Amino acid sequence: MLFMDCKMVDVLRGRRRLRVSVFKPPCSFWFLLLFGVGGLVLFIHLQDLSDMVLQQAPAGVKFRSTTQSRQEQCGQFSEIVRVHQRSEEGDVDPISPMQLPDSQWKRQAPTPGSREHDPGSQQVTKRHRKLLKTSPVQHTNSSSSSSSSSSSSHSEISRRLSDVQESRRRIVREVCGKYRSNISRTITPHHVSRIYVEDRHKLLYCEVPKAGCSNWKRVLMVLAGVANSTRDINHVSVHYDNHLKRLDSFDRQGISKRLETYTKVLFVREPMERLVSAFRDKFESPNSYYHPVFGKPIISKYRVNASQSALKTGSGVTFREFIHYLLDVHRPVGMDIHWEATNQLCSPCHLHYDFIGKVETLEEDANFVLRKIGAPENLTYPSFKDGNPKAARTSTQITQHYFSQLNASERQRAYDFYYMDYLMFNYSKPYKDLY
Repeated sequence: MLFMDCKMVDVLRGRRRLRVSVFKPPCSFWFLLLFGVGGLVLFIHLQDLSDMVLQQAPAGVKFRSTTQSRQEQCGQFSEIVRVHQRSEEGDVDPISPMQLPDSQWKRQAPTPGSREHDPGSQQVTKRHRKLLKTSPVQHTNSSSSSSSSSSSSHSEISRRLSDVQESRRRIVREVCGKYRSNISRTITPHHVSRIYVEDRHKLLYCEVPKAGCSNWKRVLMVLAGVANSTRDINHVSVHYDNHLKRLDSFDRQGISKRLETYTKVLFVREPMERLVSAFRDKFESPNSYYHPVFGKPIISKYRVNASQSALKTGSGVTFREFIHYLLDVHRPVGMDIHWEATNQLCSPCHLHYDFIGKVETLEEDANFVLRKIGAPENLTYPSFKDGNPKAARTSTQITQHYFSQLNASERQRAYDFYYMDYLMFNYSKPYKDLY
């Protein structure tokens, strides 16, 4: 009896343990249960995302096949959402069919009477209407970017020209320090006799004939209010009407004040080219001053068996005769500003010019100066030819043609005559046989 009671107790205890094991499962069971529930929720979420793609995709979007995996569809959706979000933030343009692979797009044929007559038009969804509203802003940003790029380009040009100017001034200082270090620093009226003054814009311009001086005088006259346009000023007004003041017309205090506070400008030209230009202008064209004043004594001294007609008129001076006159220490007639060396005309070792322009880059340099001094925006350096408009401008080729008439010794002596100009303004030797 006691044995049976013990058996019953053991059975009851076993059932109790079984009941406990049923109601208290191990941790692994709960983990598997949660994993399964999570997978079910994820599956449902992916199904909803897939439906959202099909509803919100632009017209013409067609996924590759119904057998495409959910993972691939979800990846495509993520990419589209990412691009749309970037577009709304202003990083990229709204999606267009050409931004996705061709295989993912199939255009819908526009129906007659519909608004989608443009082959590239798309079905406008609520999201796309939002994107379209942002398009003008992006267009404005594009214009701003273009304007910024243009401004940057102008800034780079200005910086480049400023660097060129610094280089030109430095070379002049170095040459003056090496070759003219012992000259007097006292500035006399002679040093400033070729300098024109424009007080309204505080500009000093040193006249170098055959280096764009006629058009520079026109610019100065417009700046001074003498004329409204450079094209309104003829050759006679430029050179003979005395509309412009020279610096040597002021007293010593006026000269010193302007040299200290005004922008000093000098324009130069390749010396041999400038020389040929002067010869062509003064001796090959009719001229009532240079033919009798310079031509007659040149022909008389340097031409053998000159005709009476030539001696009487002074016309027909050859380039070689002109060079003989130029290089003669006992010239039959004095020097002229049209072929005087630039360093003698404008005294760069005394005056320290702020801007040194060159005829080889004339318009760019001149307009850079005008913007720097605050000239009117509509005023630019004129490009028309003064003097003999029908004659071709003196070029490197024309200069070589004239100097080919000289022998090596004459070319060398001509180079020596303008040697300081070549050094100061950094021009290369024009001929290989020069030393």
